[in-house]
Amino acid sequence: MTRWHLSIPEKTDRAVRTYLARTGGKKGDLSRFVDEAVRRRLLDFTVRQVKDRNARYGQQEILDLIGEEVDAARAGRS
Repeated sequence: MTRWHLSIPEKTDRAVRTYLARTGGKKGDLSRFVDEAVRRRLLDFTVRQVKDRNARYGQQEILDLIGEEVDAARAGRS
């Protein structure tokens, strides 16, 4: 486990801690909340990058490429 030392605006800190307290927060919930938020944000960034990279392709072209790769993978397993 790694420790982070962060500076968070007081308003954000109060909002998160209030939310956690209202929802029955326990020890470690703040860390779990931050971990989940960071993971979700990283996923959002990754999805945006993939969408931007693939924006030049039509939906059918992407589906055809996926189908070809799935067929190739299945043929490799046989």
